[in-house]
Amino acid sequence: MAWVPVSVAMGFVGIAILAYCSFKVYLGVRRLGRELDRTRRRLEPKQSTLQDELHTLRDARETQDPEDGVRST
Repeated sequence: MAWVPVSVAMGFVGIAILAYCSFKVYLGVRRLGRELDRTRRRLEPKQSTLQDELHTLRDARETQDPEDGVRST
């Protein structure tokens, strides 16, 4: 019957280890979320500039006469 207290103690130790690992994962995910938010804020102006440039190029291409330009055979 000595195995019962040992198995209960091992169960508690296992739960404590899982709780510690879960806490470390939680901290890592929080840190990653903050880093992603910071990166998103840094890239927003550049993304906006690139989207404006893309719209400008798309508008210029639509207004171009289809007979003008280079054709491939």
